[in-house]
Amino acid sequence: MSTPPSQQEPEPDEERNSALVTARRQLDRAATHVDVDEGVIERLKHPTRIEQVSVPLEREDGSVEVFTGYRAQHDDVRGPYKGGLRYHPEVNADECIGLSMWMTWKCAVMDLPFGGGKGGIAVDPKSLSDEETERLTRRFAEELRYVIGPTTDVPAPDMGTDAQTMAWFMDAYSMQQGETIPGVVTGKPPVIGGSYGREEAPGRSTAIAAREAVDYYDRDLSDTTVAVQGFGSVGANAARLLEEWGATVVAVSDVNGAIYDPNGLDVGSIPTHDEEPEAVLEQNAPETLSNEEILELDVDVLIPAAVGNVITADNADDIAADLIVEGANGPTTFPADAILEERGVPVIPDILANAGGVTVSYFEWLQDINRRQWSLERVNEELEEHMLEAWADVRREVEAKELTWRDAAYVVALSRIAEAKETRGLWP
Repeated sequence: MSTPPSQQEPEPDEERNSALVTARRQLDRAATHVDVDEGVIERLKHPTRIEQVSVPLEREDGSVEVFTGYRAQHDDVRGPYKGGLRYHPEVNADECIGLSMWMTWKCAVMDLPFGGGKGGIAVDPKSLSDEETERLTRRFAEELRYVIGPTTDVPAPDMGTDAQTMAWFMDAYSMQQGETIPGVVTGKPPVIGGSYGREEAPGRSTAIAAREAVDYYDRDLSDTTVAVQGFGSVGANAARLLEEWGATVVAVSDVNGAIYDPNGLDVGSIPTHDEEPEAVLEQNAPETLSNEEILELDVDVLIPAAVGNVITADNADDIAADLIVEGANGPTTFPADAILEERGVPVIPDILANAGGVTVSYFEWLQDINRRQWSLERVNEELEEHMLEAWADVRREVEAKELTWRDAAYVVALSRIAEAKETRGLWP
């Protein structure tokens, strides 16, 4: 089903701090700092399209259940739509549109030849067997087959999905197309065209952003304490790298709560959520905290790397960290951002900090096109180079215009998108 956005786009609830509400507010604010035609800004407030599909699934007991799937395609002026597919009960059109907007900015900040997309299925993945997840994924691929493709829209893993999900998705798409097309998705296992280092990339880029921010504010990483909310792929990889580089990680959490040791944790010995789900509280530590309390610890760097909307107007005044580096997508609401700015707490935004995922997805896409796989060493070297270039671009705007890091990242992104739109023009 494909209908004009004006007919299908949901009315955002202003009270909910939804991804769409936040993304539009951030866009309006950033537009005041850059000379971009108002028509371009208006176009960027709306997705090109939002697909909504029914995804029937035969359950293990023989019953049939129908789930709702979505794919939001925000903007493709710089290249194919790009963004994750998530399996979560709260997936909806509103969320997918907002997250697809963030993907547009993220790709532009990193200067990648992609636009923004996002999608998923409103389902609790924990309620599915492996066989049910495979059947659901393959049917979802079939339902989206006419709006995705390696030069059109390239999905990737997200919350509730992983490399195996992408393998099933790619296989289903390829079977219908009559040829193997690895470039239709990224985040696949390396044995079928995936890239080494892809799964660790968002955490690695978050750690790089934290390292550069600590240095920017004239601090030594070896004297830096870090708290990480969320010990999944992003949080765990960021924590382990920062520890390796000399920082002291004093607290980490998973869905059940946090552990805290002011003298530092041995994060390398703590299983990630993928390795051993919900294992954080099983570790020996002097103190346990809630996921709300870990956000308020008096540390040098706080990395919210779990879910969105965890730093809000209700707790922003209680944040004691000197610096926030966003590992998750949209962890800070728009009102909270304003409070933190007023308090002088720098926030390194998600569209820069966790952009390692889409950057290495770009590397994977290139490898698939050329049918030539890169080594892990080359992937990490290229990611480091891209992150440092993006950091320098954003830092120049911070210093030149005295902007927050988020506003500066948006200025970089909007400038590139606007130039592309003006160059291509509006047709007809």
